[in-house]
Amino acid sequence: MDPITDILNRIRNAQEVSHPTVEVPFSNLKYELAKILEKQGFIEKVEKKGRKMKKIIEITLKYENKTPAISGLKRTSKPGQRIYLGYRDIRKVKGGYGIAIISTPKGLMADKEAKKQKLGGEVLCEVW
Repeated sequence: MDPITDILNRIRNAQEVSHPTVEVPFSNLKYELAKILEKQGFIEKVEKKGRKMKKIIEITLKYENKTPAISGLKRTSKPGQRIYLGYRDIRKVKGGYGIAIISTPKGLMADKEAKKQKLGGEVLCEVW
């Protein structure tokens, strides 16, 4: 399975049943994606745990009055159909309430940051 789809599905499923945390197998891509979600205020905390082969990412989910902070997740660029955008073509997600996570030549970043640095790239997912 695609690693980005995996982390998004795990977060979505954990929030559906109101779990406080979710564990995801470690990869640098997943960790960077989770750090962006933390920085943007969609999740509470991200921690690396374990070592060597048993490394995991523990994500503490964020709730406001028992309502998940993330109301929707959408995988934009899929393994079968990659979506690339120049920085001029990056649009707001849900009227500015959400973010798009973009894989740029300088690493993963939120859509606003990529636009500010005039970097385009592959649109991995949208979160709102």
